[in-house]
Amino acid sequence: MDIESAVLAATGSTAISSHQTLQSLWSGYGAIKRYALKDGQYSAVIVKHVQVPAEPAHPRGWNTQRSHARKVRSFEVESQWYRSFSAECDHHCRVARCHATQTDGEFLMILEDLDASGFPLRLSSATPDQMAPCLRWLANFHARFLSRRPAGLWPIGTYWHLDTRPDELAALEDGALKEAAAKIDQALQDCPFQTLVHGDAKLANFCFSHDGASVAAVDFQYVGGGCGMKDLAYFIGSCLDEKDCAEYESTLLDVYFNALTQALCEQGKINLASSVEAAWRPLFAFAWADFHRFLKGWSPDHWKINRYSERITQQVIQQLATE
Repeated sequence: MDIESAVLAATGSTAISSHQTLQSLWSGYGAIKRYALKDGQYSAVIVKHVQVPAEPAHPRGWNTQRSHARKVRSFEVESQWYRSFSAECDHHCRVARCHATQTDGEFLMILEDLDASGFPLRLSSATPDQMAPCLRWLANFHARFLSRRPAGLWPIGTYWHLDTRPDELAALEDGALKEAAAKIDQALQDCPFQTLVHGDAKLANFCFSHDGASVAAVDFQYVGGGCGMKDLAYFIGSCLDEKDCAEYESTLLDVYFNALTQALCEQGKINLASSVEAAWRPLFAFAWADFHRFLKGWSPDHWKINRYSERITQQVIQQLATE
């Protein structure tokens, strides 16, 4: 694959002055690079180049054919997302503009450089106030794609979806949670309001503006259908420890749902706002328990496995037992 020719053709630039590797992709599947350009409309672009390895490795030992197939599918989904959906995102749920994609044994995505477009900051930790722009991004994203069919994406988004993680479920030693796993998943699927979920909405996948007031999101390998609470629970868990999760849960949910109501109003869907909130808010705990199920099977010693998560999950299990 001639990457430099593809970049020049997609951007109208005359030459590439330099390039640098920003990060390697998980398990040796390629790299993300920044290409600096000459004599064109753009000063630089970001290129995500995926080369499927002959013998993939996994840092936690989950090196199976199923894992490999899931990863390859994720790049197909991300390419489809940038080709067919990303242009629908406005400034309220900003994403990188897609200049071009190629899929021919390898995957190539030529994307806007969000640093150059005013989103140069990355946070390794965040306070509740710093989390607010991300919560608003998620609310606007979910409102934008409410009831949208995930054509060509994951039918059910998130990288931890139960049907795609049978190995991790088999390894789960929590018997009560293992028994409840399918019911938790079904409750999220049965929600009358489905949308597109980002699927990996952790803090590291948000790029912040200079003043921290707005964000853009990256990494859409696991975008697909689902209840918006999946993204919300996962994002909050990526930012806060167990004490702060308990302390700020209600506040952060209010920030999200206030933004969701405003977004639906601006999109002419205000009549749905109260119904969506009534359906989704009780499922926050189910979404949290759903990810907790994956995490306990995948990495039982992970730092996110804490008393808050255990308490929320036990409440869900007990609720299911009484239904």
